[in-house]
Amino acid sequence: MKIVVADDLPASALELLRAEGWTVDARTGRTPEQLATDLADADAIVVRSATKVTAPLIAAAPQLRAIARAGTGVDNVDVQAASSRGIVVMNAPGANSISVAELALGMILSLARHLPAADAAMKQGKWEKKKFLGEEVREKTLGLAGLGRIGQEVARRAAAFGMKIVAHDPFISEQVARDLGIELVSLDDLFARADYLSLHMPSNEKTRKLVNAERLKRAKKGIRIINTARGDLIDEGALADAIEAGQVGGAGLDVFEQEPPADQRLQKLERVVATPHIAASTREGQELVGVETAAALRDFLKDGIIRNAVNFPSVSPEEFSRLRPFVELGERLGAFIAQMNDSRAHMLGVRYYGELAEGRNDMIVNALLVGLFKPILEAGVTPVNARSIAADRGIEIVESRSNRPRDYTSLISVKLHTSDGERWVEGAVFERTSPRLVLLDGIKIEVPLAGTMIVIRNNDQPGVIGEIGTILGRHGVNIANFALGREGTNAVGVVIVDETKPITQVVLDDLKKAKAIQEARIVRV
Repeated sequence: MKIVVADDLPASALELLRAEGWTVDARTGRTPEQLATDLADADAIVVRSATKVTAPLIAAAPQLRAIARAGTGVDNVDVQAASSRGIVVMNAPGANSISVAELALGMILSLARHLPAADAAMKQGKWEKKKFLGEEVREKTLGLAGLGRIGQEVARRAAAFGMKIVAHDPFISEQVARDLGIELVSLDDLFARADYLSLHMPSNEKTRKLVNAERLKRAKKGIRIINTARGDLIDEGALADAIEAGQVGGAGLDVFEQEPPADQRLQKLERVVATPHIAASTREGQELVGVETAAALRDFLKDGIIRNAVNFPSVSPEEFSRLRPFVELGERLGAFIAQMNDSRAHMLGVRYYGELAEGRNDMIVNALLVGLFKPILEAGVTPVNARSIAADRGIEIVESRSNRPRDYTSLISVKLHTSDGERWVEGAVFERTSPRLVLLDGIKIEVPLAGTMIVIRNNDQPGVIGEIGTILGRHGVNIANFALGREGTNAVGVVIVDETKPITQVVLDDLKKAKAIQEARIVRV
């Protein structure tokens, strides 16, 4: 067995691989041509972020079975090219969680006690004891926007300082939060109650500019913002304005919208502690990332055990061919129902009808969970790790099969049970290529699961469709497809639109002003 290690790995990680008697070629700084030559007879390659594993490089490695990325992101790996070759791509998500959590706590203490400013004054020969009156963090409220692996580590450490902890995370169960001594609240309540607010969310359409002028205006006066997650979670101009106006008491920032920042206004404010994206940069964190990557690679090459894969699980070609259309349907149903939900989920029910009632459907549920979690997770969710993520978040998965006749050859029924009730969707595949939504919250409807949709729930009465068209037309939104379902006095509509420009909240707000419309949401799949 030959393993090429193209970027720096700790000696302990290299030794773990060599202990198997394998050849480990560990050298940095190779040119792409040199690397291609060295990969000609290699079984695996290990990289960090410096080396790019491109499609031509993969093509030059006929024996390659695994690509291991010592870190979370796999932007430097052509995952599609690897998947088409059947090569497993694995990473090490969460290995540096403690490093990031400790920096977040360091930011909180630095802001509470003015440590950077006091240190800078001392270095200038000043003794300004009265100027740097600080405060204890004991009994202060820490708000966590995101309660994943890193958020939970921050919570454990903050609790040791006697802080009260509240959090917002729709995909954490009450039980998990209760075990951590954390109160789950809405996002608005989080801003209103927190003395310190630490961000631990991924960057996506829902979370970008999460910290904006409007939220900061409604936040608790003097709130301090900590960001060790993603730079674009914050509108930096709005945050700078709020700090200068005294509404925000300060900020601890390790990440920025642009790195390095072109506009240094925010980082130069006296009440801002700024660091150059170093949250994961600790000796221990980097050591653990290397060792976890090497261990996962060893387990796969030696025993066929796949951990932390980011592409596909092990399955026979025949079985994969049978399930593939329904795997795609599952992921789209998961993405759809996730965007229809704002409440805390605690159980996901999946029922199979028709031909799907026979055989194993693990891949379908895993794909459904990928669609469900992808919008809200920082680390990559894959079909391989989706169930463990659900378990970590206290979400129960219940699968069942039914031989009851339905209108479709095969049907997937999905119910997401939340603190505010349940969301129910069903889907089918038309002609093996077209995933479709066929039921929404108990009402039959038929619409392609693709593109940008405005989903509407309304009273079934005359004039609603015309009013929807008028409102969308007024905002320059072009309707590509309109599907309607009715049951008793209730109706649901799914409007597929041409999103030539982003659909704003203003459009939804106008729709909700219509008397008959009870709910309007944007869903993208």
